[in-house]
Amino acid sequence: MSIDPAFLGRREVATSEQMERLGVRIGEQLEAGDLLILTGPLGAGKTTFTRGLAEGLGVRGPVQSPTFVIARTHPSLVGRAPLVHVDAYRLGSSAELDDLDLDLTRSVVVIEWGRGMAEDLADAWWDIELERPVGRDGDDLDASELDADAPRFFTMSRVER
Repeated sequence: MSIDPAFLGRREVATSEQMERLGVRIGEQLEAGDLLILTGPLGAGKTTFTRGLAEGLGVRGPVQSPTFVIARTHPSLVGRAPLVHVDAYRLGSSAELDDLDLDLTRSVVVIEWGRGMAEDLADAWWDIELERPVGRDGDDLDASELDADAPRFFTMSRVER
C-alpha cells in the first residue's frame, strides 16, 4: 500500500485526459489489497479516473461504469492484481456491499459512491474525492454539461482506523 506521497492532497485536473493519466500513474503503484473509495457527484470523473487506474494496473478492459451490474472484475494481463470496480450507488447499505463478497486481499478494489458504506471493509484505504464545476448560482449542471471537459479537483488521502 505504497503510493508516492506527491499524489496526496488536493490538485486541479484540467481535462479528462489528465484525469485518466493521473489514474495511470497511481494505478502503476497499486498492489493487491489496496482499497480506493471514490466520492463525487455524477460527471466528476470517477470512472475516467478508474479507466486510468486499470491501464496503470495492466488489466483487461474496457472499463465502464458498473452502475447496473454493481461490480466488474478486470483480470490482469501482466501478472499483477486484478481490478474489482464497484459502483455502490444503487446499494442501500454496507451489508449489501459486504454481500458482494469482494476479494479484498488479492485484488485492487475501487468503490465508486462508497463513502459511508465501504469503510468497514478494511482497516486502511485510499479516500479520493472528485469535485466538478457547478452551474451558475451554485446549481447543479444539467445532463448535457456533465461530461464537459472542464477542470475537476482531485483530493487523495490515506485513512487508517
